[in-house]
Amino acid sequence: MNDDTRVVEIAGAGPAGLAAAITLAHAGRPVIVHEARSEVGYRFQRDLQGLENWTGARDALDSLRELGIMPECKWIPCRQGTAFDAWGQPYGIHSHEPLFYMVERGSGPDTLDTALLRQATGLGVEVRFDSRLRRVQGPGIFATGPKAADAIAVGYHFDTSMGDGFWVICDDNIAPRGYAYLLVMGGRGTVKSCMFSGFKQEAVYVKRTVEAFQRLVGLEMIDTRAHGGIGNFRVPATARSGRHAVAGEQAGFQDTLWGFGIRAALVSGVLAACSLLEDSDYDRLWRQALGEVMATATVNRALYELLGNRGYRWLLRWQQRQPDARALLHRCYRPSRLKRLLVPLARRRLHSQRKDESCNHVNCSCVWCQHGGEPHT
Repeated sequence: MNDDTRVVEIAGAGPAGLAAAITLAHAGRPVIVHEARSEVGYRFQRDLQGLENWTGARDALDSLRELGIMPECKWIPCRQGTAFDAWGQPYGIHSHEPLFYMVERGSGPDTLDTALLRQATGLGVEVRFDSRLRRVQGPGIFATGPKAADAIAVGYHFDTSMGDGFWVICDDNIAPRGYAYLLVMGGRGTVKSCMFSGFKQEAVYVKRTVEAFQRLVGLEMIDTRAHGGIGNFRVPATARSGRHAVAGEQAGFQDTLWGFGIRAALVSGVLAACSLLEDSDYDRLWRQALGEVMATATVNRALYELLGNRGYRWLLRWQQRQPDARALLHRCYRPSRLKRLLVPLARRRLHSQRKDESCNHVNCSCVWCQHGGEPHT
């Protein structure tokens, strides 16, 4: 049995690490979180992101509250938006319930990261900034963020007078095998190209993305600030490092199709803490909660990459005819016998983009190189 008096050390103060700390603190365990940076959410710099609400049948916020995670931050429910194909044709996106919740990331007063930090410290968790956890002698959890760049999202943060909303473009000419997006909340915006290949040409794709949104929706940017982030996708054989649980993006818990990762990070952090509290098998817990959804997302990604621009247009037309976008996505992420059979083929088709020869990684300043090897612990 575990000794419940020993301090649990956690590497990383992102959503996964703080969710684990909150869960442990609720159970009365002493916790120390080590964060290599001087603040939470350092790499996001007030990035606008989405907490997806379609992989589970229940609302994401309700599910998190049941797990004891209650981030009191600024967010807006996103039910309606617009997607464009490569020819500029608009397609409405409609959902009865929120498709996702738009949140701000970083160290600002209203961000998700600050809200999680506030909840953790309010429960007595000690957070040590500028602290790298080199060695764990006792119980510990690793949650330090992605270790490789399988996809990148590059663009700008800015101020704007545009109203709140979200817009998407599916066009390989501006976001190879991915999508471009524009998010606006409370006078702040994020515009990016989320690309799954062709990383060396990121500047070209970002320029095309901005020009497309200016033409299609009248994008207005004031006080622009360049920003880029990475995604690391895989279904791990094990999410343990020795006897310690690995949570969040460090384990690869991120949606392979669209790149959403906040919900999986939070859930995996809670599960990592529960496995320690209950002395149970962490790999069994995350496979039950996340494994099949992640495997299905891998199949979805492999199929999406086969479509190309004409296929994206067909997909957008099809979704527009559906009565509810959230219900449609939930069906797409629901495991099925066919998708289980396709998982091995999808895994063989999808390889880490670190092998992509579009970037030689020599004296390079692209987001892929600058962020993909960035240490977080």
